[in-house]
Amino acid sequence: MNTFRQIIRARPRLVIAIVAGAVSGLALPSQWTPVTRALVSWNITVWFYLFLVGWLMVRSSHIQVRRIAEQEDKSAAAVLAIMSTAAVVSLAAIVLELTSTRDLPLSHRVAHYTFTGVTVVGSWFLVATLFTLHYARLYYQSPSEGRALRFPDHEESPDYWDFLYFSFTIAVAAQTSDISVMSRSLRKTVLAQSVLSFLFNLAILGFSINIAASLVGG
Repeated sequence: MNTFRQIIRARPRLVIAIVAGAVSGLALPSQWTPVTRALVSWNITVWFYLFLVGWLMVRSSHIQVRRIAEQEDKSAAAVLAIMSTAAVVSLAAIVLELTSTRDLPLSHRVAHYTFTGVTVVGSWFLVATLFTLHYARLYYQSPSEGRALRFPDHEESPDYWDFLYFSFTIAVAAQTSDISVMSRSLRKTVLAQSVLSFLFNLAILGFSINIAASLVGG
């Protein structure tokens, strides 16, 4: 119970988004397949959370970033792992969703393809954003004389834009930027994100080829 309260207190935006997605999922038409309803609920959760976090990031100074990062507890790593796993599971659900559209008219298939595309992109952004927050936590909770990241301009008080740059460079290219990784624990985190990013980028390529072939074939 205490752990659950800590999660709510440390990550209210994530909890709000999950509740919004769950409630919306219950309100969806019962004739929809369970996979479709789950994916719609997932999309509502993901995009609402990205909106809330994005609003936080663009309005936060480095002082606020430090305060938020220092407030997070050890459960942050578990939350990151759970949400990243859920994002990967969403890829499997997308495969099931695409399989169910084979016999539908072209217009219906296009709608499903658009929906699955939005789902993949949302999951990709979610993972990169979650790692952004995690890097901020690891940086500001590391000793001031030996920070977990070293910035090329000797920046000692980075804000979310700096961590977004680092995380999304890994997400796009599966490699680090000009920011140096200075701790073993952070190298493990970077490795995990690199593998996840490779999986997502490969899935995006595979889905794109599959959808293009389906549209060309009629």
